[in-house]
Amino acid sequence: MNTELAALAASGATTLVSLMVTDSWTQVRELVGRLVAHPASGSETVAGLDTARARLLASHTDDDGGARTTREVTDQWHLRLQHLLQTGAVTSDGVRDLLTSLQRIAGPPGAGHVSVHNDISGGTQHGPVIQSGRITGLTVHNPDQTAPGQP
Repeated sequence: MNTELAALAASGATTLVSLMVTDSWTQVRELVGRLVAHPASGSETVAGLDTARARLLASHTDDDGGARTTREVTDQWHLRLQHLLQTGAVTSDGVRDLLTSLQRIAGPPGAGHVSVHNDISGGTQHGPVIQSGRITGLTVHNPDQTAPGQP
C-alpha cells in the first residue's frame, strides 16, 4: 500500500474514533456504513463499529484505560480501512469523501465562538428582533402587562 493511502487510512481511523464518543455518532455510523456496504464487508464492519464504540464508552471512566483503548481501537480501524482499500472493497476517493464528511461533523479545529452580525433595515422595530429558520408554538409574554383579573 502506498504512503498516501496509508496516511488516508490513519487519518480516517483517528477521526472516526474521535467521533465514536460524541453526540454525532448516529450520523457517523450511517456514513461509515454506507462506505462499507460492500457485500464482502458490510455487516461485519458496521457491527465492529458498534463494538468499538461500546469499548470506548466503557473505558472512558478510567483515565489510563481510556487512552489505551482509544489507541487500540484507532489502530484496529486503521488496519480495517487499509484492508478495505487493499482489497478494493472501498476506493481511495470513497475514504477521502468519508474523511471530509467526518471532519465537517467534527468541526474545524479551534471552532468555538462564532461572531454573527446582522443588519435590520426598512421600518421601525419597537422590540427584540429574532432571526431564525422556523419558529413554531411561540408564546410571548409581556411582563409589563398584567393578566386579566390581576391587579
